[in-house]
Amino acid sequence: MTDPINVTIAMPLDEALVEQVRKASPRMSLTYLSRAQRFVYRGGRPLWGGYREPPAPEDESEEEARKALDAILGTTEVLLSNQVLPDDIVARAGALKWLQLTSAGVDSLADHEVVRAPGVTVTTASGIHAATISEHIVGAMISFAKSFTKSLRAQDERTWQPYWPQELEDATVGIIGLGAIGGRTAEVCRAMRMRVLAMRRSCERRMSGEDAGEPAVDEMFPPADLHALLVESDYVVLALPLTGESTGLIGEAELAVMKPNAVIVNIARGRVIDQDALIGALRDGRIAGAALDVTTPEPLPSDHELWGVPNVMITPHISGGTPRYMERAIGLFCDNLRRYADGEPLRNVVDPSRGY
Repeated sequence: MTDPINVTIAMPLDEALVEQVRKASPRMSLTYLSRAQRFVYRGGRPLWGGYREPPAPEDESEEEARKALDAILGTTEVLLSNQVLPDDIVARAGALKWLQLTSAGVDSLADHEVVRAPGVTVTTASGIHAATISEHIVGAMISFAKSFTKSLRAQDERTWQPYWPQELEDATVGIIGLGAIGGRTAEVCRAMRMRVLAMRRSCERRMSGEDAGEPAVDEMFPPADLHALLVESDYVVLALPLTGESTGLIGEAELAVMKPNAVIVNIARGRVIDQDALIGALRDGRIAGAALDVTTPEPLPSDHELWGVPNVMITPHISGGTPRYMERAIGLFCDNLRRYADGEPLRNVVDPSRGY
């Protein structure tokens, strides 16, 4: 008989989703850590994570709860969790071979030992955001093209202010980062008859999208040709992970080569842009606008200068939000569980050297 795979779910889930995981593979032995097992507070200190949960029963000591939790973790081969992990998870989960995260990235775990632990594979939920974030990106571009924010301000002031809206058809969009989100955005923009340029880390030379195997893209650019992409773009979409290479990718020099009518849309991470340089370019009219779902810091303080820049649209890091988020994350996890049980390659394996 094939040995069972000990799987532990270490985050709150609807029972229907737990049951979906339970049915993913006949080899699986599933433990769903309930709130009482996962979170025990004594003096406001949790044994796991940072969630605010009710205190454990008074007859259960912190030491007893930790022993019970460690007994489960000690035999866990596969762990499903978000990025809220104990610092000592590698030591406590000695049998751990695979950590599946429900987040698309691992930037908040960049310094965590689990990402580089020998014998532990880390996978993400990259790709499940493609539909909702691509909708957000295109919605932001439409909002700027049609000046919806200007109309809303005029509505608040009860004034009739006609203006000439712009078209997206035949406009050029430059997508920096052609993963699942960037690829889906390219498809939607192509359907709207926009000219689509894209930059991908693995692209080594400038070529047509057809030659690169990307039929929704007109032209592919290597990272070395970033400025060439920016020069031609009416809309610049940042859809790449935060790494050492991408931090500060858009700075003074990059903003300087962009068109005066260009709009930048950032759904990546705030630190991909030099925010002070962006504010200066927006205030001086060197670019036309910015749609920012991510900022530095987050949440953005109420007295931050960025709030007062009129040609900025700020959303509170919600572009990936959807009622179907966990449904899609668990669907991906179940597919990976089947792959794991059958010895097949897992989806979305993190490469520590790349940072994603």
